[in-house]
Amino acid sequence: MRARLDTRFADSRAADLSLAYGLRPLPALGTHVVALPGIDLELRVLGASHQVVVGGWSETVACLPDRTGALPARDTSVTAGLHTTFEAHCHRLDPAALAERVTAIVAGCEADEYALVGEFPGSPLAVTALRAWPVDGGAAWRTWHAYPQAGELVETRSVVRAA
Repeated sequence: MRARLDTRFADSRAADLSLAYGLRPLPALGTHVVALPGIDLELRVLGASHQVVVGGWSETVACLPDRTGALPARDTSVTAGLHTTFEAHCHRLDPAALAERVTAIVAGCEADEYALVGEFPGSPLAVTALRAWPVDGGAAWRTWHAYPQAGELVETRSVVRAA
C-alpha cells in the first residue's frame, strides 16, 4: 500500500532515532493492517518514523522526546509474552545510490499486500516503508527510513514470536 502523505517528515537525521517497546499507538500519518497466518499487525508511519502494533504490544522507532537517539545495532527483548529480535543499520549513501535504493524499495513494497510506503512531499526520496511477512510462530518485518537531505537510509529488521 502506498500513501502520499500531506505533511513534511518530522525526523531530521538517523542519529535522533531511538527504539521503544510497548508504547501506546502514537498519532500516525498512514496505517495498514496486515493479517498474517496466526497474527495481525498494524503497520504505522509516524513522521519519518514507524510503529508496528501487535495486540497490546508495539515496536516504535522514532525521535522520542524522552529518549536519547541511537538505535542499537541489535536488541532482543521478551515483553508482553513476545520474544523480539531487532536489528538496525544506517547506510550513508551518495545521492545516486540513495535514489537507486529508495526506488527499488518502493517498487518492491508497491506489489506487496503486506507493505506500507509513506511518501513525504518535497522529495521523491523522502519515504518511510514497512514490509511484513510470516515466520514460523510469528511475524517479521523490515523498515526503511530515508533521509535524503543527509544521504542516510536506516534499515531495520524485526522478528516477533510467542515467548
